[in-house]
Amino acid sequence: MAVVGLVLALTWVAVQTQVTLAGFLNGESLWSKAQKQAVIDLDEYAGHGRPSDLAGFRRNYAVLVADRWARDAIASGDFSHAEVEEAFARGGVIREAIPGMVFIFQYFSGLPYVREAVTEWRSVDGSLMALDATANRLERAWGSGTPSPEAIVAERARIAALNNTIEPRAKAFSLYIANGASWLGRVLFFTVLGVAALASLLWLRLAQRILAGIRGTEERYSLLFDSAADAIFMVDQESGRILDANDRAATWLGCNRADLIGIELSSLFVEGSALAGEGHLRTADGGLRPVETHSSLVSWGSREVSQAIVRDISDRVAMEQERKIAAEALASIAEGVIIADADRRVTTVNMAHTKLTGFPPHALRRTRFDATRTLPDGRPLPQTLWEDIARGENWLGEVESRRADGSTYPELMSISTIRDREGRPQHYVAVVSDITARKADRQRLQHLATHDPLTGLVTRSEFERRCAEAITRAAHERGAVAVLFVDLDAFKVVNDSYSHAIGDALLMRVAERIRAQLAPHDVAGRIGGDEFTVLLADLRSREEALLVAEAMLAALSRPFDLGDYELFVSASIGIAGYPLDGNDAVTLIANADAAMYVAKTEERNALRFYTPKMHADARRRLKLASELRQALVRNEFHLVYQPSIEMKTGRIVAVEALIRWRHPDRGNVGPDEFIPIAESLGLIRQIDQWVLEHACRQLVRWDEARLPPLRMAVNVSAGSFGHPDFLQGISQALRATGVPPSRLLVELTESAILRLGEDTERAMQALHNLGVAVAIDDFGTGYSSLAYLKLPAVAYLKIDRSFVTGLPTNGNDVAITEAMVAIARSLDLHTIAEGIETEGQHEFLVRAGCQEGQGFLYSRPLPPDEIERLLAPKATGGKRLSLVPPRRA
Repeated sequence: MAVVGLVLALTWVAVQTQVTLAGFLNGESLWSKAQKQAVIDLDEYAGHGRPSDLAGFRRNYAVLVADRWARDAIASGDFSHAEVEEAFARGGVIREAIPGMVFIFQYFSGLPYVREAVTEWRSVDGSLMALDATANRLERAWGSGTPSPEAIVAERARIAALNNTIEPRAKAFSLYIANGASWLGRVLFFTVLGVAALASLLWLRLAQRILAGIRGTEERYSLLFDSAADAIFMVDQESGRILDANDRAATWLGCNRADLIGIELSSLFVEGSALAGEGHLRTADGGLRPVETHSSLVSWGSREVSQAIVRDISDRVAMEQERKIAAEALASIAEGVIIADADRRVTTVNMAHTKLTGFPPHALRRTRFDATRTLPDGRPLPQTLWEDIARGENWLGEVESRRADGSTYPELMSISTIRDREGRPQHYVAVVSDITARKADRQRLQHLATHDPLTGLVTRSEFERRCAEAITRAAHERGAVAVLFVDLDAFKVVNDSYSHAIGDALLMRVAERIRAQLAPHDVAGRIGGDEFTVLLADLRSREEALLVAEAMLAALSRPFDLGDYELFVSASIGIAGYPLDGNDAVTLIANADAAMYVAKTEERNALRFYTPKMHADARRRLKLASELRQALVRNEFHLVYQPSIEMKTGRIVAVEALIRWRHPDRGNVGPDEFIPIAESLGLIRQIDQWVLEHACRQLVRWDEARLPPLRMAVNVSAGSFGHPDFLQGISQALRATGVPPSRLLVELTESAILRLGEDTERAMQALHNLGVAVAIDDFGTGYSSLAYLKLPAVAYLKIDRSFVTGLPTNGNDVAITEAMVAIARSLDLHTIAEGIETEGQHEFLVRAGCQEGQGFLYSRPLPPDEIERLLAPKATGGKRLSLVPPRRA
């Protein structure tokens, strides 16, 4: 029993010693792992600021702190076993080994290797505390935002420095622990030796089982040896002859395994080493099999043999060959090729791309290939493009690419993807080519297709296209467009009298002179023979085309020097404008052609604006003329009145009588349509007299209604003003109605005054003697002679709406308007501005000193009863009412 007890005791001591050794090794492993992982987590947290990394550091640092506290508590000699054991347990140490570890640290800390291990352990305490301080500092930095890159680099450098301090000491600590464990193992050996003697009988029985296991292992090895996918040769190290080979080797070589025994392995290889590296193995059919050999020395019985494992690399060689062919093909492609990773960063470019852009491959590597490319309009490639490609679509389009020298060029680029097994983009492949020459060729072809080869002007189809674009733009901006149709007078005579070559030379010179009169954005075209068209865009009204047309007539009337000949020609010009004369290009050209025909028919070397009557049926014109004669008899005319406002107070001080024709079938016919017909038929004087008489009668009715006294303005045509009975008609209307002459204002245009010629001053003096004032209407739009402003009876000056429209932003309109007001003020003339439609125009004219104004801002022309409602006194007894808006100054 004593022997058994001793054996059991020794066994227990051995077991406890082993457990303690396991605890030491386990503790050292956990401590080293916690130390290394703490450094890794802290470095990751410094670089990215992820809370999970900081938590990992705190967790591992807690293990180091627990172990350190337990160590120091044991060294102090005054400690609680339970607290120390719990501290080591928190560090992950095997609980069964903790009592033995505490026993050794408490009573045998001076043992070999234990003393040195503890010293190395203590040496890293300061560095570990520095790591904790760094963690706290980084937590504050990341908590207040993203640290600067420089701060992150500095902190990571500190962590690396601390790790460089800790790591060698940690390794020394691990080494001492391992050596100590080895020393204790030797002690354990002698302890176990006694136990082993008792266990030898048991080992004998175990030996039998082990032998059986070895035989099983050999059988398994033989099975693996024979079924391996690679050829395996067992080769004598000294002679290099084959001692054994597996079935795969025999199959490749087309023989039995026994036939291979004794053959030198090197004789089976055509090239390459038989024991290492790549080479070619001769096959049974005389072919060559590419192989890769790896060998190692093994003990086989009493001899050292080499085990050569020969692997078939046919597939790999084929893939490398394909890759080589692909690389050569890539290098030889004329187009530039870019291969980029999933982040669109360049990995490979071919030589053609380098020649195309000037960027060497290394300069582009790891840069995004779309960083040097934009859309043709300068915008970056849109994200939707990459989304479409990610969905599996290929993209082809034009981009603007930048070369290494900073220059740009148009590029045609196609982009496709190479996907991984999950279908996600793994690489992008872009093929690019310079299309500068192609675009230039296309532009030349487009120019030939859209321009007349003789004159260089645009063709009819191109002119219509640009005209349509200008109309669309004008409709959007509420502007106007004008088309001029230019036809040379008697060009056929030039061709007939000289030659077609002279005629062609003349047409080229005509085209040059037409172009010289145009602004850069205007368009000139030749639509056939001697017919030219001109597009004037961005106008406020079609009348602005008049200056260009007149300059063009003057330019074309100058002699043409054609070498041996000097030719004199003229041209007729028709003008049609959007929106007045048509809403599309074809209509405008046709109407301008009709106006040109009228100019050529009536006068030549002249211009005409298109009017609807130019395309009207002659019968319709005659019918309208007949109906116009009956309109006076049938009382189809009526008057509307547009108020004139005192600018500073907003009071209505005058009205202008405007005639309207209420046709029984056509409805309302505007004065622009029937007044020219009336003038051509000689009816205008009767209409003017009708307007004068009815306006005076209406003024009397308003007086009888006890409305505020107003001034009545009537427009008088040039035909009426120049008629001998004009003054008599005015006197008769004033006497018949009893209207004071001072309340009647006659509005005359400059052209009407001009037509009267030498009798102008006499007629003006007669009006002055009569007490009737005259207003010069549309001043500045025609033949503006300042002498007219000094004529008797001229008391009012009307500023034309063409100058008011551009106020207050147009510098020319501002200067002209201010000059008119200043002239009128110096001559003691009353100024009236027409066509006021905005608050800005009103405020400018008030500041400029204009006294009265008319326009839609205040009121449109109204029937008499609505004028009465505007002028009717309020119940409070007010005498003057303002229109909307109320008082403005």
